[in-house]
Amino acid sequence: MSEKTAITPAGHTTPPARFSHGVRKGSILQVAGQVGFGPAVPGQAPAPVGPGLREQTLQTLANVQAVLEEGGSSWEDVVMIRVYLTDTAHFPEFNALFDEFFAGLKGAPAARTTVYVGLPAGLLVEIDALAVLD
Repeated sequence: MSEKTAITPAGHTTPPARFSHGVRKGSILQVAGQVGFGPAVPGQAPAPVGPGLREQTLQTLANVQAVLEEGGSSWEDVVMIRVYLTDTAHFPEFNALFDEFFAGLKGAPAARTTVYVGLPAGLLVEIDALAVLD
């Protein structure tokens, strides 16, 4: 059996508990839920990149992409995306941002599930992904 490898891109914040930003085992790469935190700044607590859904969504997608790339993957390998929103009213705006972000993606889009949750104060969106590499 292949070994599990933790994936942590440079500049990512330290998780608030004992988990990895991503884990690769064989051809599977699971990206843990990412939020709209900008790059880590030593001595400062992580904070959302902005108060709006657009800023946070684009940063969250960039954070997921950083884990995918660090793990030797890309959006082309993603088969499942889970989205966690804090407000049902954000669904239409999120879908527009999502469609804009993935407009150039080749091949079939990943499956996606969207649920509504509570997140720590100031956070509006969290996204995780599952990729299968060749």
